[in-house]
This record gives sequence, structure tokens and C-alpha cells, in this order.
Amino acid sequence: MANFAYTILYVKDVAASIEFYEKAFGFQRKFISPDNDYGELSTGTTTLSFAQTALAKTNIPGGFIESDPAAKPFAFEIGFTVDNVEEVFQKALTVGATRVSEPKTKPWGQTVSYVRDPNGFLVEICTAME
Repeated sequence: MANFAYTILYVKDVAASIEFYEKAFGFQRKFISPDNDYGELSTGTTTLSFAQTALAKTNIPGGFIESDPAAKPFAFEIGFTVDNVEEVFQKALTVGATRVSEPKTKPWGQTVSYVRDPNGFLVEICTAME
């Protein structure tokens, strides 16, 4: 069986991306390479990582579609469970996120909201499922 170890987001500025997630969600910096082309955050059992697009291009010979905050988001999201969705949603907006969907309670009782980070990646902010 495999173990889900990390997600890597390809970004133009690794340090700025890590700083956004620290400020918006309270994560702690785990590692940033000396060249600032790769970094990781401590987020629980799965690591959230960032690789500079220039570095990622050396690993993906066929290239890839870069995230663009001005375009529609990818059909992919990262999700964070929190105790107070409204508070974290507002804090993320304050430090640079873009509003996608206000917090709302789903029929099954979970509160869910969406923002896009400064790189254009879709982030779900929600309560944990019971």
C-alpha cells in the first residue's frame, strides 16, 4: 500500500508562497532550499511543498500548464480543516487570497468555503467531517 506523503505546487516564488500559507493558515516552515527553489510546510501527516516553476520544468520534460490567477482554477483543490471557517476564510483574504465561495453549511453539517491562493490554486477551508 502506498502512503500519501506530499503535494507539490509549482509556483514562481517559493518563499512568498510559504509565507502566504504561514500567515493565512498558521502552518510552520519545515524547509526551504538554499536557492529558494523548493520548500516545505509542516501541515500534519501530509507535507505541502512548493517547487519553483523553473525547477519543475527540469523534472517534467513535456512541460505542464502553469497556474494562472487570472484564469479558471484547475479541477483540483487542497483542503484544510479548521475549527472556525469564517475566521480563517477572512484571514486568508486579508493576507492575499481571492474569494471564491463564502462559508456555508452543507446539508450534512459541514461548513465549507473556497479561496484561491496568490498563485491561483484552489483552497477549501472547511470543518472536519464527523
